[in-house]
Amino acid sequence: MTGSEETPSFRLAYVPGVTPAKWVRIWNERLPDIPLTLHQVSPAEASDLLRAGDADAGFVRLPVDRTFFSAIPLYTEATVVVVPKDHVITAAEEVTVADLADEVLFHPLDDVFDWDAPPGEPAFERPATTEDALELVAAGVGLLVVPQSLARLYHRRDLTYRPLTDAPRSTVALSWPEEATTDMVEDFIGIVRGRSVNSTRGRRPAEEAKASQASQEKPRRAQKPAAAKAASAGRTARTTGAKSAKSPKPAKRGKPRRRS
Repeated sequence: MTGSEETPSFRLAYVPGVTPAKWVRIWNERLPDIPLTLHQVSPAEASDLLRAGDADAGFVRLPVDRTFFSAIPLYTEATVVVVPKDHVITAAEEVTVADLADEVLFHPLDDVFDWDAPPGEPAFERPATTEDALELVAAGVGLLVVPQSLARLYHRRDLTYRPLTDAPRSTVALSWPEEATTDMVEDFIGIVRGRSVNSTRGRRPAEEAKASQASQEKPRRAQKPAAAKAASAGRTARTTGAKSAKSPKPAKRGKPRRRS
């Protein structure tokens, strides 16, 4: 290896609320010679990072531009409303969007939901981030609707949350530029989908083609001796039958002896 060659690595982006530790651990076990580097980015930055080629794949929130990205949906999160611990909503086990009609709700600029019309009364401003919005919720000036993972990520002792049963939900997916589906991306897809290290579906495309060709050739090779044996048996049977159909030749008679 020359000094100008770089050690291959896999760059994985992920948005807040996603915990990639399990998949990273499996990668390190299976591919210890290829380091995996993590990049936490905001939902808005994830798309730009992947488009620029600064990450090979990413855990993002749908939707994504399917004309450019491939995506494998992984799971859909429950939606919750975050409130101060002394708020009246805490008396209920779960709430609906209609229950929030008279509440001030923050709609941060990095909101992960694609609302047709955000519920509740509009806040006096749109906080830049979800984390900023939670500071305002703690100050008692409004509420915030988020995926449950974000409520846990930014947990505070003075805040709690309740499930919001009829709100939009956020789906987390593994995404990557479709034209940049490299061998390492294929390896990571196999890990995320739970394929074993020996699974043929987890192999790279070239390896899958070789495995498929080998599996098709093996039965053909196994059939050749059997076919030859059957053909030989057929010829023997025909020959035996033909011989048995002919009339037997008369036995030869010896010459008469002369009398002395």
